[in-house]
Amino acid sequence: MCTNCVNMIERYLSFAKITINKLKYVKKLTVNENNSSETVEIIKQSKEMIETLDINFFPQVQQLLNYLYSSSYGDFFREQFFSIPLANILGAFFSFFFFLFLRKLFANLVINVLHPFTKSTKTDYDERILSALKGPLTFVFIIIGVRLFFALLFLETELINKIINSMIAYNVFWAIMELSYALRGLVYRFTSRFNPELSHEMGNFILAFIRGIIIAVGLGVILQVWGINVAGLVAGLGIGGLAFALAAKDTAANLFGSLALLLDKSIRIGEWIKIDGVEGVVEDIGMRTTKIRSFQKSLITLPNQMIANSPIENFSRRGIRRIKMTIGLTYDTNSQQMEKIVSDIKNMLKEHKGIAQKATMLVNFTSFDDSSLGILIYTFSNTSNWAKYLAIKEDVNLKIMKIVEENNSSFAFPSQSLYIESIAKSE
Repeated sequence: MCTNCVNMIERYLSFAKITINKLKYVKKLTVNENNSSETVEIIKQSKEMIETLDINFFPQVQQLLNYLYSSSYGDFFREQFFSIPLANILGAFFSFFFFLFLRKLFANLVINVLHPFTKSTKTDYDERILSALKGPLTFVFIIIGVRLFFALLFLETELINKIINSMIAYNVFWAIMELSYALRGLVYRFTSRFNPELSHEMGNFILAFIRGIIIAVGLGVILQVWGINVAGLVAGLGIGGLAFALAAKDTAANLFGSLALLLDKSIRIGEWIKIDGVEGVVEDIGMRTTKIRSFQKSLITLPNQMIANSPIENFSRRGIRRIKMTIGLTYDTNSQQMEKIVSDIKNMLKEHKGIAQKATMLVNFTSFDDSSLGILIYTFSNTSNWAKYLAIKEDVNLKIMKIVEENNSSFAFPSQSLYIESIAKSE
């Protein structure tokens, strides 16, 4: 392990060393003449293995094992399974579960001690960072427990070292990834300086790009740990560059499609849109796809390439919404009543606070239908919000009903009248 990693791990083990040193069994053991040759050999092998490790805490564990080997129960603890003494097996499992306990203890310490402290500060970034690093920090205890477990079982092989180093690399880049989530507010603040309207969308795009780099670098480090030449692997892609370019054609098209959406400001998160028969509210604009929440609450994912090349109907940007209807009055309505009803409806719409007065407004007697006299009402509400629009339309409908009632008329419904003429019988 590298020096920096060792120093970091030793800090987490400092309080554990104090606890172990207080154990009655941990004392310096000198092998005297009364020890059996078998005991001396096991102690010698264990000591040689432990001395190869680079953490000062591990020799303390060896002292405890030496005591067990030389105790009155030494014959029991020297029993070997798969060429490993029983004391080492018990010590390996005990150490692993001990560090799992320390992990839980550290998590409780973060929650109960540090969280209240971060809440008392003026900024909330320290609380976000603490929450983000909680997982990676507790994972350090698992790495130490795994390493000690294999060391006590004499399994410090090259494969085990690669696994542990991969875990360390994963944990480091995991912490960096979590920090990118915790500090995303700084990215949004930065993008708002250039374009306040699209700060969230641009921030998400930048964060996705940064996280892609973190994943790529992290994967490269892990591959390097396993002896895979990343530079050679990347260079080898040049041989199959054409095939790779063809395979990545759609991905590149979606990437440029997302850039086009951001630059054209066609859609924004939270807007109500309709694209190629898909209607709903935009939830996220990613590097490859855009997610739309339909009014049936299902999540629809569309490639950015398709959105950039399709007509987009953006309902949220119209500002007003149309109210169009044709009401039918009965045929017993006379011309004076019709003129009064049309005039009253026009005046009502002009005085209504929910109607857009600068938009088109039409109220006209337009048709003689089969069962009714038709009046066309064409106007716009002053909002595009669906709930507010429905409330305005409901109020308009109620006022129209009152106008018709006040003018002693009524609404028609499909009906047929049968007229019978009496014919005199010829004699």
